[in-house]
Amino acid sequence: MRTENLESGAALDRALGLRQLVVYGMIFMVPIAPMAVYGYVAQESHGMVPLVYVVGIVAMLFTALSYKRLSGEFPVAGSVYTYVQRGWHPYIGFLAGWMILADYLLVPALLYAFSATWLGGLLPMVPSWLWVLAFVAFNTVVNVVGIKLQARAHFLLLFIEIIMLAIFFAAAIDFIFIKGQGVGGWSIAPFFQPRHVNGGFIEAATSIAVLSFLGFDAISTLSEEVRDPRRTVGNATVVTLLLLGVIFIAQTYLAALAHPDYRSLDANLGFFDIGRQVGGAWLYTLLLIVNVIATGIANALSAQLAISRILYSMGRDRALPGSEFLSRVHRRLKTPVNATLFVAVLSIAAALLIPQEVIVKLVNFGALSAFMLLNATVFVFFYLKQKRHRQFFSYLVFPALGLLIVGYVWMGFDRTTFLFGGAWLLTGSALGAFKYRSFKSFEYAP
Repeated sequence: MRTENLESGAALDRALGLRQLVVYGMIFMVPIAPMAVYGYVAQESHGMVPLVYVVGIVAMLFTALSYKRLSGEFPVAGSVYTYVQRGWHPYIGFLAGWMILADYLLVPALLYAFSATWLGGLLPMVPSWLWVLAFVAFNTVVNVVGIKLQARAHFLLLFIEIIMLAIFFAAAIDFIFIKGQGVGGWSIAPFFQPRHVNGGFIEAATSIAVLSFLGFDAISTLSEEVRDPRRTVGNATVVTLLLLGVIFIAQTYLAALAHPDYRSLDANLGFFDIGRQVGGAWLYTLLLIVNVIATGIANALSAQLAISRILYSMGRDRALPGSEFLSRVHRRLKTPVNATLFVAVLSIAAALLIPQEVIVKLVNFGALSAFMLLNATVFVFFYLKQKRHRQFFSYLVFPALGLLIVGYVWMGFDRTTFLFGGAWLLTGSALGAFKYRSFKSFEYAP
């Protein structure tokens, strides 16, 4: 990579439309994501996993609408950092960006660690660190080469996941409705069991569901690589959330019909065991392999893309140490190469050195903290600053519901999560105070 090909003022490549954004959002959220956590969620929800995802759609829809409002107003890379910074206040925007960094910076490392662990079960002779390096190298090359190659890779990877889902659907339908196994037909039990649906269930379901839907917000990081960002980014965010919700519900409903005794499921491999039950050992192995591809390549690829754009945006505003380095765009490839390489190095170090449970806690804390600031910004910018009082529901009621739902889940974090998250927040607060006077003017001209 020749140094003279990197420019601080170079523009990103506006090559994406609605279809590419929806595919990107689906890849980031992973259409087969419920497979990895099905056993745990089934035990926590008394087998009503589809209902948990229904709750998730409703709970996160208000935050998705907040992203839609702000992405239409500020079609700039940076996601929640950009929206809070321009819609509310530069310093608060920096804190929002800092908190979402805790999410996006560590997500690739977490995905690589998970994938290496799963592959260790299939190929124990290969050390896990070698898998991590292989995943990072592949994803970094694709991300550096350009957004068009990235988009094509997303279509291919999504196709693999959809084919896997179709195979599972066919096997499960044959097992349940033709062979008469499992519950032997339709049942409402996965959606509603009166003796278990109460206040405690709703509390637990909301917490699980909100955390299961993290990732739809990443679409907004690509605003400067979209041909019509004001309309397309917001529409893609909402469409992706709803579409993935339907896919989550469908696959978990069939799993619940095939194996109604949720208490006997393994918390980590429950869905894969159901796959073996409905299709045999070959389906069990295929599900594991495709989950590794979906997590270690597809999801991590899109996560690295998202965080590199946030680092690029914050670097362009001189809001971070090393901003000039992070904000450079390759003249020919039109990608933020330095930010992408930085994420690659950090991902390797975090995946190999930080325990997975610590990464999970910081990821969730950072994402939900940023979501709360985002929802508050809709109210501050549209309702207070622009005085759009007639649009009462859009700019007051809906963002308030989004803030309350996310805040409720945030308050439920354990003490360890607050310790890690609080330390990250304090560090960001101090850095933001130090950098505040050097921030650029964030007056945005549409």
